[in-house]
Amino acid sequence: MGPLVPNEVIGANWNFLIAFVIGIGFGFVLEQAGFSSSRKLAGMFYGYDTVVLKVFFTGAITAMLGLLFFSLFGWINLNLVYVNPTYLWSAIIGGVIMGVGFIAGGFCPGTSICAAAIGKIDAMIFIGGIFLGVFIFGEGFPLWEKLYYAMDLGAPKLNQVLGISGGFFAFLVIIAAAIMFWVGEWAEKKFPREEY
Repeated sequence: MGPLVPNEVIGANWNFLIAFVIGIGFGFVLEQAGFSSSRKLAGMFYGYDTVVLKVFFTGAITAMLGLLFFSLFGWINLNLVYVNPTYLWSAIIGGVIMGVGFIAGGFCPGTSICAAAIGKIDAMIFIGGIFLGVFIFGEGFPLWEKLYYAMDLGAPKLNQVLGISGGFFAFLVIIAAAIMFWVGEWAEKKFPREEY
């Protein structure tokens, strides 16, 4: 995991155990943050509950700063970190489909697993929909393969696209997060909802 295996601090056989422990911890954090509640998740779109925004921005900033500091100390080479290739049209279409599903169902794929783990039936049905969607996508892939690979942008990093350093980009993200936290607080006061 991370720079520990390549630097031979621990053996490669620890990978699965560490991933399992991190996965359990991640699920626990999601549940404690209320991400197993479809009302809380949908509240982000309606403005009455912005916990989702705050938790994900906090997680993104923590990971970003962790990677930056690891890079500064020479513990990780950011040039070796894999970045998924960007296919613009499939990203836009997939984002729209997931957004509609998120609003309609109240879950994203990760939070549906979290909610199903505590026995929520709507989340289990949502997971069934995910598997159905994956099956349809896989079986019909030859039909939309060209669209899927359209507008290949490679594997860009946003700070490189903007022509700024990683540290300055991190600073801008932190400022954006602070503004979004403030907007979230404002929205919760502007669009209150009774306790659920």
